Formats: sequence, structure tokens, C-alpha cells
Amino acid sequence: MTTLRNKPPISFWIISVLALIWNIVGVMAYLFRAFITDDQIAQLPIEQQAEFLVDYPVWYTAAFALAVFCGALGCFMLLIRKKWAYVLFVFSAIGAIVQHMYLFLNVEMSTTTLIMPIMVILVCLFLIWFSKKSISKGWIK
Repeated sequence: MTTLRNKPPISFWIISVLALIWNIVGVMAYLFRAFITDDQIAQLPIEQQAEFLVDYPVWYTAAFALAVFCGALGCFMLLIRKKWAYVLFVFSAIGAIVQHMYLFLNVEMSTTTLIMPIMVILVCLFLIWFSKKSISKGWIK
């Protein structure tokens, strides 16, 4: 039986839902990239077409998939209050860091295009911290 002391505050639920939405957007981005057709690429603006014509290594795509699917599953685990969330967020962060290190080292990026990859890594690190804090407070078991 859950005691009042272990009941998560409303901020736990808000952060968990926002994190799930963030990760679902990541899953959608992965699925869009994985299943886009040549006809769909041709309909994109020229500057976006070039991004889809880059041939990324298989391990990059695997890291991307690991990051988004483990992140989304981790958020689901938060919402059902399971401490597996922590492990899933660690895997998600590893995937995101590997994925973005490839971009940082191999793709010329402007200051503005660096914002999103850095933000993704920071959110991953925050979710690791948040899930660890949730475990220590007894909010997830």
C-alpha cells in the first residue's frame, strides 16, 4: 500500500507527461526518417532534401532508435511508477550521446543547429537524474 509520504507530487506527473510527449516526438522523427520514401523526399524543400540524402552509418541509426525508444519506454515506466525508468533513461542517454557525437564530429553545424542536439542530451541527463531522485523519494518502485 502506498503511503502519503511516497505519493508523487503533481510536479512528478507534469514532468513525466511532458517527457513522454517529448520522447513521442522523437519516436515520430525516427519513424519519419526510417520510412520516408524517395517521392516524399522529392516534395521537401531543397535544403531539407540534402539532409535525407546523407547516408548515415547503421550504428548511427541504431543509436537513434535506442535513444528514442528507450526514452519513450522510460517515460511510460515513470507513469506506471516502475524504477526500470532509470535503466531505460541511461540507455536512452547513451544512444543520444553516441548519435550526436557522430554529428558533432562529422557534420558541419552552425551555432543554431547545435541547439537541438545539445538540448536532447540535456533532457536525457535530466531524465536520468529525475528518475534517480524519484527512486530515492519512493515515488517509483
